[in-house]
Amino acid sequence: LTDQWYVDAATLAKPAIDAVRSGATKFVPANWDKTYFNWMDNIQPWCVSRQLWWGHQIPAWYWFAKDENGDPMFRPNSPIFDSETAHTDTVIANVFETEAEAIAAAAEYYSGRSISEVLVVQDRSDAISRTSVDESGNKSPGTENQVAIWRDPDVLDTWFSSALWPFGTLGWPEQSEALKRYYPGSVLVTGFDIIFFWVARMMMQGIHFMDGVPPFQTVYCHGLVRDSKGAKMSKSKGNTVDPLLLIDQYGADALRFTLTAMESQGRDIKLDEKRVEGYRNFGTKLWNAARFAQSNGIGASQRIGPPEASLPVNRWIIGEVAKTAQALDLAVAEFRFDAYADTIYQFVWSRFCDWYLELIKPLFAEDADAAGAAETRLVAGWALDQILVMLHPVMPFITEELWHALGTRPYDLIAAKWVEADAKGIDAEAGPEIDWLIRVVSDIRAARAELNVPPGAKLPLHVRDASGETTARMARNLAALQRMARVQPVSHDPAPAGGAAQIVVGEATYVLPLEGIIDLAAERARLEKAAAAAEKERDALAGRLGNPGFVERAKPEAVEKARGDLADRTAEAERLRAALGRLG
Repeated sequence: LTDQWYVDAATLAKPAIDAVRSGATKFVPANWDKTYFNWMDNIQPWCVSRQLWWGHQIPAWYWFAKDENGDPMFRPNSPIFDSETAHTDTVIANVFETEAEAIAAAAEYYSGRSISEVLVVQDRSDAISRTSVDESGNKSPGTENQVAIWRDPDVLDTWFSSALWPFGTLGWPEQSEALKRYYPGSVLVTGFDIIFFWVARMMMQGIHFMDGVPPFQTVYCHGLVRDSKGAKMSKSKGNTVDPLLLIDQYGADALRFTLTAMESQGRDIKLDEKRVEGYRNFGTKLWNAARFAQSNGIGASQRIGPPEASLPVNRWIIGEVAKTAQALDLAVAEFRFDAYADTIYQFVWSRFCDWYLELIKPLFAEDADAAGAAETRLVAGWALDQILVMLHPVMPFITEELWHALGTRPYDLIAAKWVEADAKGIDAEAGPEIDWLIRVVSDIRAARAELNVPPGAKLPLHVRDASGETTARMARNLAALQRMARVQPVSHDPAPAGGAAQIVVGEATYVLPLEGIIDLAAERARLEKAAAAAEKERDALAGRLGNPGFVERAKPEAVEKARGDLADRTAEAERLRAALGRLG
């Protein structure tokens, strides 16, 4: 057995347990506090000494002395060794925290005796050899009345040193300005697998050394990154993913966004290269949107708040920016980083790129209203700036590049003011009107695709049962509706007899006559056959998953795949039946 240093961990753990139970420090997700308490309530004495060449050397100093006859001198009842049985190679008289304290204590203890020299040596063996007598019993020259001081050669356990991080990196034990400003921290982000090894130890030492103040208010425990099938990465399995290779292939922004989008509370991340590729494409979408903006005279905005806008489409996008900012603020407050990524993704890809940019294209035509075009350029530039600000935390490189490419800036994007989530920017009239237009166009496009209507064909559109509000909306947005849904003319007269697709949005029904456009009988047969096949697959998958034997015996990945296939086939069957229902 060897001598080791121990910490009375149970004593340190009590205030650390109380800090979490009282809510002074909270775990997110909250269920991880059970892991914390399981360790802390059953804690054992902690051996913190390690016999290694690296690390923080233990701050313990010893002294060893001999009198003028070459005999070892002891402090009676030494706490480390029994002086009556100790020999010259095992004598330690006391332990001190600093070299100065050890030297002072030795000098004080041996006051009245003649001490010729205090030696600072490497270790106990060095102390003995430098204060010893020779083989004949004669004192070695210069060793009379010497006191040797040395520091414990062991180093601290890695986790003990790591536990000092919240304050040791800020100048402690000095009361530095950095320590006063940054301790305690607000949020610690870490993996759940080191809750005890690191988090609990930082709690214990932070409270002990920093006057009872816990080192952080919130502990956010993220999931672990696994392979695409959910298995833990292992070199022996050959399923490790090198992030540098992914960065080389898809870019750092795509990988960063993927990890953010997949970081769902309490769940591990199944890193699938296809997801990284998809978010690389998202970055390309943003890049192309910025190029479109530049080609139409849209550049860097000079405003933090939104510009004045009169056109419904511009008032709508201003409101969409405000709603997105509100959703992002809420996601950050709730540590829902996956919701953050999904919200900004949907806004950029769908609302801004697919709809807003499409809706404003006619405003830049040569015969368009100059005032409307000027207003739209201001609003579009402002909205694009807000996108770069909101997207910057999860895609920092491309957004910083575009920030400067769009115009001269007085500061970098990272220093830009955060988006104002002001509810006043949400227009009560323009928002519902543009949302209505998007719904009508989307449903008409879906019906055309499901019924195999040729993409270039322009269909007549008949509207029935429309309210006065809907009629007014159609009049204001007629050009956009005709261009984007490829319908012309638009009439409120009854549709001609014969087969037609019918779409219901709100109180109105939109009828697309299909006689002469497609073979209605063949289309009905095709949809019926496809729907029946999807329903057959759906029912087979449901039966398999309803069998307890399959769920219990099959591999987890097989069960998960079956559930995903069931959801896909169910959605497909519903979509095909809806398409059949549209054929009047």
